[in-house]
Amino acid sequence: MAKPQSSRKAATKQVRDTKQVRSRAGVRMTSSAARARSPLLSRVTSAALVYERLHEDIIALRIRPGASLSENELASSFGVSRTPVREALLRLADESLVEIVPKSGTTVSRIPYAQIGEAIVIRKALEEVTVREASRRATKSQFTGLWALVERQREAAKADDRIGFHAADEAFHAAIAEAAGYPGIWRLVNQVKVQVDRMRHLTLPEGGRMMRVTKEHAAVLAAMEKRDGDKAVAAMRNHLDGLEHSLPEIRRRNADLFVDEAGVFVLSGTAGRKPEVRKNPKN
Repeated sequence: MAKPQSSRKAATKQVRDTKQVRSRAGVRMTSSAARARSPLLSRVTSAALVYERLHEDIIALRIRPGASLSENELASSFGVSRTPVREALLRLADESLVEIVPKSGTTVSRIPYAQIGEAIVIRKALEEVTVREASRRATKSQFTGLWALVERQREAAKADDRIGFHAADEAFHAAIAEAAGYPGIWRLVNQVKVQVDRMRHLTLPEGGRMMRVTKEHAAVLAAMEKRDGDKAVAAMRNHLDGLEHSLPEIRRRNADLFVDEAGVFVLSGTAGRKPEVRKNPKN
């Protein structure tokens, strides 16, 4: 059964509004010169741009779970043909962020509740490695950079800047992996935590949440700076456990955004594999 037209229009409007904001901020949407030089390069570049922007908007919940996406309307909104839009949607399906149903259309996937806990467990195991090693190897300048990121989070929390806060949060964890000498571990964490990030955006509006996370990061960093790997690992574990403990309440308050789907844990970014086409699961 086709999705309601109003739902598709709402999702497309969300994309268009985001696009207009970026355009006003000076972000260049397309490059006609690049298209003139190489049609293939243009198609690949356009697909990557559409993917990145849709991915960002889905993760940040600017496009909500359950929203319908129309290839034609997206192509018109982004000023590209349907081919790069289709390629972008296939990549998003590969990450279980959209569901492509033949003869029905494409919808933004609901958050698979049963997979969140497993993803957090995997993330904890990986980040315990990086924080322990960073405690041993980080340089003075790297500690300075990490403290600057904590301060940036504190400023964002005071300003209620959720986008800025999330960006600084990501940069903090990435910088720890870099200081550990294992930047590839953070890339792997990013593949694992796609669905977790969607849920994290639901927690940011909670009173005191952003400042509490900032204090947890400061505790991790203080232990690292003392070269106390065990204490740093314990602080990181406490930080990530907090998210896991909040799962039931977040699910209860946002029931329409989740699906109780056990399924198979999906590692995002597995390029080269044909995306699975699923029917919409029932809550």
